[in-house]
Amino acid sequence: MNEESPKAIFYALAANFGIAVCKFGAAAYTGSGSMFAEAIHSTADCGNQLLLLFGMKRAQQPANALHPLGSGREIYFYALIVALLLFFVGGAFSVYEGVHRMLHHEPLSNPVVALVILGISVVLEAFSLWGALREIRKGAPNKTLWRWFRETRESELLVVAGEDVAALAGLAIAFCAVLMTMLTGNPMWDAGGSIGVGVLLMVVAYVVAREVKSMIVGESASPEVRKAIDAHLRARPEILRIISLITLQWGKHVVVAVQAEMIDYASGRALIDAINIVEDDLQRTFPQVRWVFFEPDIARDKAQPEQMY
Repeated sequence: MNEESPKAIFYALAANFGIAVCKFGAAAYTGSGSMFAEAIHSTADCGNQLLLLFGMKRAQQPANALHPLGSGREIYFYALIVALLLFFVGGAFSVYEGVHRMLHHEPLSNPVVALVILGISVVLEAFSLWGALREIRKGAPNKTLWRWFRETRESELLVVAGEDVAALAGLAIAFCAVLMTMLTGNPMWDAGGSIGVGVLLMVVAYVVAREVKSMIVGESASPEVRKAIDAHLRARPEILRIISLITLQWGKHVVVAVQAEMIDYASGRALIDAINIVEDDLQRTFPQVRWVFFEPDIARDKAQPEQMY
């Protein structure tokens, strides 16, 4: 897990706070439903970033008798809460606000002000997204954003990036809705923009929640880390054959369980010493590997395919 992830969260928190203040002022001044929906969205985002920071702090608690592997996966819980808030507070409320204004035909005043605020918001939101993308590129310089999204184990950075992408797209929808309302004089465009923003947020929240749920259930280390660990173990002279390799992402750490056929040793003590050497070397090479469970065994069926998870 990228140790720089909190930077992306602070970028997002600063940007969303400034955006929320501007949007609420513009919504009160213009009466724009799309602007008010965007203001609620930005306020929810501020709360979301605070929740992520709190979750990261909680995840640093040391291991104890109740949680022998520590609390690293607690950040996944808070990431899921953030996704739910994005769905209900941001998305569902925006849809409600849009439907309400559509039914009551509430007019829009001073749309130019709303457009200026939306333009400022785009700049601030782009700054937040730039911060998130910079941290993503540090850990995955050669991956597409979608591939990183599907393979990353950094739930907090995934949530921030998802929020930022949704926010920029939502701003584009709101800008178009206000502009069409100004050009046509029809407030239904503004109401429809609010509904569009809400639907967009709910879709993004669902996709983010699905990824975080998979982490909560228990995901292996990322594919490149898993393959690198497998290659490292196969290259060890002490190991004759890897029978099974299981990795489990535990917050920013990784749990590794290995079942391997070892070369012949003169005594049980010599075998134990060899296993300790392999474990120490693995943890030096991969600092994120906090726990290693190594089981020496003999392959019962040579034709049986080796397993790696």
